[in-house]
Amino acid sequence: MTSELQRERLAYKRSRSRRSTLVALLSTVVFAVAAGLTVTGAPGWPRVRQSFFNLEIAWRSLPAILEGLWLNLRVLVVCGALILVLALGVAALRTLRGPVWFPLRALATVYVDLFRGLPLIILLYLVGFGLPALRLTGVPNDFVVLGGAALVLAYTAYVAEVFRAGIESVHPSQVAAARSLGLGPRKTMRLVVLPQAVRRVMPALLNDFVALQKDCGLISVLGAVDAVRAAQIEQARAFNFTPYVVAGLLFVLLAVPTARFADAMGRRVERRQGGR
Repeated sequence: MTSELQRERLAYKRSRSRRSTLVALLSTVVFAVAAGLTVTGAPGWPRVRQSFFNLEIAWRSLPAILEGLWLNLRVLVVCGALILVLALGVAALRTLRGPVWFPLRALATVYVDLFRGLPLIILLYLVGFGLPALRLTGVPNDFVVLGGAALVLAYTAYVAEVFRAGIESVHPSQVAAARSLGLGPRKTMRLVVLPQAVRRVMPALLNDFVALQKDCGLISVLGAVDAVRAAQIEQARAFNFTPYVVAGLLFVLLAVPTARFADAMGRRVERRQGGR
């Protein structure tokens, strides 16, 4: 049974919460109205509205852009799965101990440094146009496959560093305890280190996933007819930039749920760390 003092504290917290929510709502409304009046009151707004926010052109171009977005989603799923597996392998190589593993550690380090430093757009051109030019047996000529390969090469380097940070954040006493129980190096990594590491870096992994969702649209520079390329075709057909706005909004709608989930995971990790 709660005491009178505790009830008063709970009532005070609820009143403060309602007040904060009301202030946030009012400030948001005021900011939105001010921004809307500023934009719509600009001298060039009628022309911008016709060129970027034409509802008729938006509705007409939506089916083609949605069809291209389906290609982006398929590339996202396949590349995301490959990135997780390859990045975990690269991170494991970078965390190997002992001089005998130096060549593998050096190779993994060179890979990470190279593909993290290389701009993605340049990597897309190198992979998309350079590999087919070699005329090697078995090298695909499909721009979707080549664009996906460039994304995997780039994001594997980023995600590998996230995994490595998570692995190295696990206290050595955890490894020592696992080894004292008779677990070998592989079982220690699989059963003790990796579960803790993945849980700690989950918010960072989700943020990289949001970035990958966006960058999947860059495969259009190779000629793949994804959402961005479909918007470009519709823009050239209508001489209007509204299709680009439609494609951008669709990418935002895809990214927002993942971003909010990443924020929730980050708060959960903070609460866990604060409770220890």
